[in-house]
Amino acid sequence: MPELPEVETIRRSLVPHLHDDVIAAVPLLDPHAVAEPEPDAIAALLPGQCITAINRRAKFLVFVLDALNLVVHLRMSGRLKLTKPVEDIRHLRAQWNLASGHVLCFYDLRRFGRIWLADDARLAELFAPLGPEPFDPALTVDVLSERLARRTTSLKSLLLNQHFLAGLGNIYVDEVLFACKLHPRMPADSLDEKQVAALLDTTRHILRTAIANGGTTFDAVYSDAEGKPGRYRELLKVYRRAGEPCLDCGTPIERIVVAQRGTHICPRCQR
Repeated sequence: MPELPEVETIRRSLVPHLHDDVIAAVPLLDPHAVAEPEPDAIAALLPGQCITAINRRAKFLVFVLDALNLVVHLRMSGRLKLTKPVEDIRHLRAQWNLASGHVLCFYDLRRFGRIWLADDARLAELFAPLGPEPFDPALTVDVLSERLARRTTSLKSLLLNQHFLAGLGNIYVDEVLFACKLHPRMPADSLDEKQVAALLDTTRHILRTAIANGGTTFDAVYSDAEGKPGRYRELLKVYRRAGEPCLDCGTPIERIVVAQRGTHICPRCQR
């Protein structure tokens, strides 16, 4: 958390405000949040850089600058908030002052989030291990079938693996597998072509719906850059619904552990 829909929602909420804005100063940069280069180098290189685009790769946000790329990974509890002026300094790990007067703040309660400043070559190296995006047109049913056929691990474990498919996390894997009526412990290589087609189509449908609803918010941990919470929680079918009746068959939803992650299933629909 945040997963692909939340990161994409943040990206979309930032674009109207930050496109073509210029970074004026970096008054705060927690060394613990910096992956590379050194914090002093980032603080020195960023001022004067224009934000020409804001992209997303998997769960990473990429601020494309004149000559470099500012990369932010929110991980477990990171969030970006656009404000002016800065009013809340609790858990504030980084602050970028913009020429427009806006301030982009990076908050992170658990301090797992990371920041990179990279040229295009280094950016390609960072992203090289990532699997394809769920929306990549090159990811066809045949391609996904071939990739699944080479893996014997559990289906949920594989879908959580960012090297296999980029952007999915616990929430949306649970929701996708329920919608497809697939058990998360099924071996990945056991799916037939019809099941693979449903898996790909359903993944894209659920992600699009989640993005349209601003992602999923629990306990105010996640919001977009303007502070708006996600609304997809209201549409969840199994995630965090242990003990509640399945919306399809009425059987109580169960919480099990798969790939060391809490996993929510309907034991009747997902045999």
